[in-house]
Amino acid sequence: MAKDVMCEVSSYTHWAEENKCSADTIFVAFHSSKEPTRAEETDCKTFESK
Repeated sequence: MAKDVMCEVSSYTHWAEENKCSADTIFVAFHSSKEPTRAEETDCKTFESK
């Protein structure tokens, strides 16, 4: 599990000082009908394929 989740969107409800995310859970979505294989196909900047 990630210890520190970063968030650079200061208008987001769960944005906290030093670009930290204060949300209890995180949801990462993908943008196509197939499983993603590249970070560009998700909203997760740290995505790595299995």
